[in-house]
Amino acid sequence: MSDPKSKSDTSGDALPDELNVTAYVGPYIFPDIRRRRIGGGIQLVIAAAAIIVGVAANNIGLTVGGIAIGVISVWFFLAAWPLAIDQTEALAIASRTVGFAVGHASAQVGWTGLRSRPSWRILVYSTESPPDLRGLVEIDAVDGRVIGDYTEANPEDWADLE
Repeated sequence: MSDPKSKSDTSGDALPDELNVTAYVGPYIFPDIRRRRIGGGIQLVIAAAAIIVGVAANNIGLTVGGIAIGVISVWFFLAAWPLAIDQTEALAIASRTVGFAVGHASAQVGWTGLRSRPSWRILVYSTESPPDLRGLVEIDAVDGRVIGDYTEANPEDWADLE
């Protein structure tokens, strides 16, 4: 019987290909939210077919199901906002809003309200090492207005990392 510790195991953990930094091909572009219209269009066709067949077959369940799918498809169209502010522009707006030179930053898209209006949430740190300040800025991704911002002295203890 062989010792399992002496064997080299090549099936260990590995980074997925999309996280391999040596294969970097360019900046990541956030997909356009207007793609929701494709799903809405497909659902609208299914809803129309279900309603037509349900009425022709006198099937109340199929007709009601078609109406429900139709309502959902309308929501898909209403929630297909144009993403007018990209992540680079959102970072520039956040930098102007916080009032300090930005070093590291992180961007996230969130959605608010029943119609899922997109907004950028940008976390920024000042340029010092370690950073003295940090801020959080929320920006409407449709019209670029600042929804809210918060800045503070960085409370994180970075002494162990120096």
